[in-house]
Amino acid sequence: MQAPPFRLARPADARANESAGSRLRAADACCAGPSSAQLAGARRRTRLAELDSHMHCSIIGTCLTTHELRKLVPRFTDLDRQRATDLEIHHAAVELAIAGGAGGKALHKALDERYAGAIRRFDQARDEAALVALWNESLKNGDIPPAYWALMTHPYATMPVRQAAFGELHMLSHLVGAANRADIRRLVALEEENAALRDKVERQQNRLHEISTQRDAAIAQLTEQVVKLTAQAGRQPSADTASLVEEVKTLQDKLKESEQRLALHTSRREAAEQRALEDQGTAQALRESRDQALALLKVVQSECYALERATLEALDQPDTRHAGLAGVEGKRVVYVGGRPGSNAALKALVGSAGGELVVHDGGVEDRKGLLAAALPGADLVVFPVDCIDHDSMNMLKRVCERHQVDYHPLRTASVASFIDLIARLQTDRGASQNVVPHARPPSAFCLRHG
Repeated sequence: MQAPPFRLARPADARANESAGSRLRAADACCAGPSSAQLAGARRRTRLAELDSHMHCSIIGTCLTTHELRKLVPRFTDLDRQRATDLEIHHAAVELAIAGGAGGKALHKALDERYAGAIRRFDQARDEAALVALWNESLKNGDIPPAYWALMTHPYATMPVRQAAFGELHMLSHLVGAANRADIRRLVALEEENAALRDKVERQQNRLHEISTQRDAAIAQLTEQVVKLTAQAGRQPSADTASLVEEVKTLQDKLKESEQRLALHTSRREAAEQRALEDQGTAQALRESRDQALALLKVVQSECYALERATLEALDQPDTRHAGLAGVEGKRVVYVGGRPGSNAALKALVGSAGGELVVHDGGVEDRKGLLAAALPGADLVVFPVDCIDHDSMNMLKRVCERHQVDYHPLRTASVASFIDLIARLQTDRGASQNVVPHARPPSAFCLRHG
């Protein structure tokens, strides 16, 4: 696995393990080697605050539900439990995990209590190979959140093992997004099947009601016949008694057969109703997934339209500046994060429109001190939320709010997202020229979730 696009700090437990190992090797050679109890004591589970800060977002988002975070996070922050959005709750939980303290301890305790069984199962691993085997088994079975927390805090978990688990979890999120189109097709098919099943259940209920009515009439008729035959048997000679008893037995067998048939139809109806309820739940989940996919599609269509309009305007007027980027003319734009290929294209586009684009990678190769020095003289700061880490995000927010610099997040690091943002800002600026601007509310964008 390739390293993620940011630097990972060396975990504290690795340094502790190396120091413990050096102390054991420095022991007197004439003494016996360390016992197994001493070796076990030299290793302990890593705490949440000791993990690399870039892994906290994936741990919080994967291993704890929003309902659990709503009960825990407001105890250590100023967020309103009822009015705060899921994104604000998640962002605050990540900051508590990075800061440590009482909030980080509470998150660690909640994770330990929730996944105590997985922690005990992973404690059986005594080397890196056994730990990776347990993770692969859990990944194959789909039991990812317990295994992810147990692996990240395991005493034998090295940085390559954690990076591999982080990468596999990251790729699973991409697979979920790619499955939206198949889910929409399946939703349509399930809705049609659900309608057919409802019709079938309704017909079966009508049929069962008809059978129940016929059975009640047959029972009443047979009961009346039994009463008549019993009365006749008391009046007829003993020679006819045997034939009457046989006839009664035949009628009782028919009654028993009717009851069995009714029980069979009843069980089939109940099974059909249960399947209909399950299909309704599945259809609701797929409908929500479809709505999310349509919302994302709307954003992507807007970006594509902005890119196409800017391209057509540049082709129609090759000797003039790009009309789609007229909002950056004479301005200094700072772009934090992104990818090298798209950053070069954006720099050329902004330069051709009469502006200046200063690119900073957020701390991968450029020093973060240069970022803080470049922001005060900027007219606009933009950053793609899929290519920037939490530290650079927090620094951008603080410095921009301190120097009253307008900043905006981008959905992706693509050229289309940048052009769509500039077009929207130009439209909003034209609509609000006579309106007194208000103070910008604090941003609550998350590193990996937008």
